[in-house]
Amino acid sequence: MNILYVLVPLALLLAGAGVAAFVWSVRTGQYDDVETPSMRILMDDDMQAPTSEPESDQPASEN
Repeated sequence: MNILYVLVPLALLLAGAGVAAFVWSVRTGQYDDVETPSMRILMDDDMQAPTSEPESDQPASEN
């Protein structure tokens, strides 16, 4: 029973730290842009340079 005198205040301190971290993140703008991260995966940032392989006159052989 005596352990509750330690665990309850400790749990309240951890909960308060979580709430404080959430409030800080909202105030600093961490949740302002919610659209761009989900659209970023659809954007192709890696533009590959065209390869300059010579075209052969012979058709590719089928295996």
